[in-house]
Amino acid sequence: MYSGMSKFKAKWQAWRALPVSERRQLLRLLMLLPMMHASLALAGYARTRRWCERLSDRPTWQRASAQDIDAARRLTELAAIAGRHGITQASCLRQALVVSTLLRRRGLDAKLQIGVQDDGETFGAHAWVAVDGVATDVPGIEIHHHPLSR
Repeated sequence: MYSGMSKFKAKWQAWRALPVSERRQLLRLLMLLPMMHASLALAGYARTRRWCERLSDRPTWQRASAQDIDAARRLTELAAIAGRHGITQASCLRQALVVSTLLRRRGLDAKLQIGVQDDGETFGAHAWVAVDGVATDVPGIEIHHHPLSR
C-alpha cells in the first residue's frame, strides 16, 4: 500500500509542476482520446478521419514557426502521457488523429503519417504527426511498432 501511495504522490507532484495551460491541455486530451477510441470502434478509420479533417479544415495554412513546432511537440508529448494514463490506453493512431486535428484547428498544416513494417515474420505500424514536414515525435519518447494480427 505504501508503494501505491508514493506513486500517487509522485504523479500528483508531476501534475502540480505542470503550467496551468498544460494541465488544461492534458485534461482535454484525457477526454478526447477515449472519444477517438469510440469513434474508431463505431465508425471505423475512414469515417473518423474524414470527420477529423472536416472539423479542422482551413482554406489556407500558416507556416509553422520554431515556436509552433515546439508547441506541437509538447502537445504530442502530452498526448502520449494522456494515452498511457487515461481510462483507455490510446494507441499512437488515436493520439496522432487527436493531435493532428488540434494542430489543424490552430491553422497549422499538420499531416497524419502512418508507417508500416513487414519483415515477413512480424508486421507492425506506427502513426505520428508532421507539421511542415517536421515530425512531432519527441526524442526520448519511445516509438513503438505495434504488432498487428494478420
